[in-house]
Amino acid sequence: MTLELHYEELSDTRWAELLPLMQKYEVVRLDDCGITEQRCRDISLALRDNPALTELSLYSNELGDTGVQLVLQGLQHPACKVQKLCLQNCSLTGAGCRTLPSVLRALPSLHTLDLSYNALGDAGLRLLCEGLLDPQCHLESLQLDYNSLTTASCEPLAAALRTKRELKELVLNNNDLGEAGVRTLCQGLAESACPLESLRLENCGLTSANCQDLCGIVAAKSSLCDLKLGDNKLGDTGITALCPGLLSPSSQLRTLWLWECDITASGCRDLCRVLRAKESLKELSVAGNAVGDEGIRLLCESLLDPGCRLEMLWAKSCCLTAACCQQVSAMLAQNRCLQELQMSNNHLGDKGVEELCQGLSQPGTVLQVLGLVDCEVTDEGCSSLASLLLANHSLQELDLSNNCVSGLGVLRLVESAQQPSCNLEKLVLFDTYWSEETEDLLQAVEEKKPSLKIIS
Repeated sequence: MTLELHYEELSDTRWAELLPLMQKYEVVRLDDCGITEQRCRDISLALRDNPALTELSLYSNELGDTGVQLVLQGLQHPACKVQKLCLQNCSLTGAGCRTLPSVLRALPSLHTLDLSYNALGDAGLRLLCEGLLDPQCHLESLQLDYNSLTTASCEPLAAALRTKRELKELVLNNNDLGEAGVRTLCQGLAESACPLESLRLENCGLTSANCQDLCGIVAAKSSLCDLKLGDNKLGDTGITALCPGLLSPSSQLRTLWLWECDITASGCRDLCRVLRAKESLKELSVAGNAVGDEGIRLLCESLLDPGCRLEMLWAKSCCLTAACCQQVSAMLAQNRCLQELQMSNNHLGDKGVEELCQGLSQPGTVLQVLGLVDCEVTDEGCSSLASLLLANHSLQELDLSNNCVSGLGVLRLVESAQQPSCNLEKLVLFDTYWSEETEDLLQAVEEKKPSLKIIS
């Protein structure tokens, strides 16, 4: 049984009603419910009386150090068998981490711990690592996003990683680890027997030099399927250094996120080698990189290669113009794997959209999700898309938010979308404005066709 509440201010009466449920439910999620330190004592007592509890989430409650320690004390009861614990954004600091070593020692059942968005700092991380080093700790997932960590945290964390044989997921996004810190971290991972599946180091101060370290990890960890390195200054040199690992026969990477990594068309050329060689790669993001029309042309060529099985490509904010759309269109007409294409925040215009529609109108296309947010599309482009919706039977989601579309363009789209032959399920139109009369018509269309959601 699950007790799940979100964004609800709990009165004393409501709180009294919930306490008996906390003592018997297997999953308790009280996210952003205004819980403060005063109610943590009640939670602590309830946890001791609930041997069935396997998951506890108190996301976005201002528990503070004292409140978190009270909750952790309850979890240390011998009857407690919690497996997943989320204390994300709970106003925990380094001083409040003193209880963590004893909790990790007392809870061998715990396999997922999320402490993201708490200012633990390096001192708090060191205390956490004391617990990680305990043989009774069997964590499989550790999430430390936005924890105010620096290079100093990487040595104790690397030491802990060397001892972990169960760790599958490590999230360190948005911490200032720096080049030296990440190198230390990679050394720890390289010497660990853990079957790592997901490594996330977005906005951690990585440089191109770190890609050599990561290359070794990717090649050595055949279990690794999710690598997210966005918002780091890797550059084309870094991508070149990373590719030998990606191309390693042992690499089975499925997801590669490289958004805002200072990649150009030259870096795309290296990524193309990976796309052609690795059928395991399903998701690629090069969003926020100035790859330009030449870069996307190279990627499209690889997407037509029989060895490429990519299912999702994010090319938002890539300095693309209408000139690249002919190549993208040809790829979409022939590709039988790509299910999601995000081309938002590019200067495609109506001409570019018309080209895309020509490719997607061909028989046998498989694309399901198309993102064209802020692409300078007008009502003219909506006419092309309206025709596409009648010809295409795979497209399920279309996002046209923040374009130069009037109520007339919206009506053209909806006229096609409401037809029984159209399979579109979601039409997203944020920052698009129309009259009350049009609004009434859209509501009537949704009532007539419940499978279609118009989101604005």
